[in-house]
Amino acid sequence: MDENKITLATIGGHGFGAKVATATAINHMNRFTGVMCLDGGPIDHRYHEAYQELAQYVQDVHNIGIEKHSASDVIKKVHEKVHHPKWRSIIL
Repeated sequence: MDENKITLATIGGHGFGAKVATATAINHMNRFTGVMCLDGGPIDHRYHEAYQELAQYVQDVHNIGIEKHSASDVIKKVHEKVHHPKWRSIIL
C-alpha cells in the first residue's frame, strides 16, 4: 500500500488468506476500512453486528417472494426493506 500511495483499503482473502487478511487488518486498523473473508473458518461471526444486520436483510429479502412480483416491484421492496445503502447495493 505504501509503494502505491494507498492510504485506506478494504482487504480480503479466501481460506488461510482470510485469516491473514483479518490479522493484517487487526494489526493495522488505521489503514483498513473493512475485511472481506471467504471461507475463512473456523470462526463464528454470528455475534458480530454486521453479520446480524446482513442476516436480517437476507431474511427480509427472502420473505419478499420474488416469484410473485415483477422485477421492478422486487427492486422497490428491496429499497423498502434494506435501509443501509451499501448492503442494499450488494443485495441488488
